[in-house]
Amino acid sequence: MSLPVFYHPLYSALSLPPGHRFPLAKYQALFDQLQSLPLDFCQARVVDPALLRRVHDPAYVEGVLTGSLPAAALRRIGFPWSPALIQRTLYSVGATVAAAEAALEYGCAMQISGGYHHAHRAMGSGFCLFNDLVLAAEQVLTHPGIDRVLICDLDVHQGDGSATLCAGRRDIITLSLHAERNFPSRKPPSHLDFPLPDGTGDEAYLETLEQALTMALRLYSPDLILYQAGVDIHVEDELGHLAVSSQGVRLRDRWVLGEAARHGIPIAAVPGGGYRRDWQPLIALHAGLFEEALIRFAPTRP
Repeated sequence: MSLPVFYHPLYSALSLPPGHRFPLAKYQALFDQLQSLPLDFCQARVVDPALLRRVHDPAYVEGVLTGSLPAAALRRIGFPWSPALIQRTLYSVGATVAAAEAALEYGCAMQISGGYHHAHRAMGSGFCLFNDLVLAAEQVLTHPGIDRVLICDLDVHQGDGSATLCAGRRDIITLSLHAERNFPSRKPPSHLDFPLPDGTGDEAYLETLEQALTMALRLYSPDLILYQAGVDIHVEDELGHLAVSSQGVRLRDRWVLGEAARHGIPIAAVPGGGYRRDWQPLIALHAGLFEEALIRFAPTRP
């Protein structure tokens, strides 16, 4: 098998109100863009509800699935509830879990959506209902020989949900590089946090990343990396405060994937955030992640 990439047509099928900030169409466009690459596309399956209830509060899970959450909880999430939203979410979360398990076998696997790092145990936030990164980590920890997972979160926004879900744990480690003054306003501590000032550009960003990831690998020796590769660190992102160039985003992905390959650590990656009303430029930024993964991992695959 070539590099496994998980996807479902529902990723871009959800109907949202006019002017909604979530760039839903980008997932189908990214899937179409990636057709020219030698990737092995695998259709996602829904996440196991039992896994949802292991990580999230069962009452919250029930409220999400049945549409019985209070209006204030839905406003915090940022999506109007619908059966289509739930189906999309279950497939996308299931894809991240499947990618994590595939990475154990193939060295690297990816999915085209995902990265719901603002979902807490009993609360969704910031377009995130269930925390697919923590769910995937929880699932792979059931595999023999997998004792520790590193969530490497390089979205511009701190992964506050991942931080709270994994607080005090030693088997799921959270690392976050993020804009210090961006969402969320309250940032609970990750295992390793690297807040960056507004306007941070390529040189400072990449230098901090090198130090952060080197420290995380040395301190925790993970058996798997889950990589949240948000492109909202880009200088032109409308919801980001950093100033990383397109080349800087590419070099970031190259470094993370390269370090995983160099240390022989399986890695599963999700594209994460990226927000522009003119969303088409996001596709090239996201596609670079998949291109770099092919360079690092496809040649060594049997």
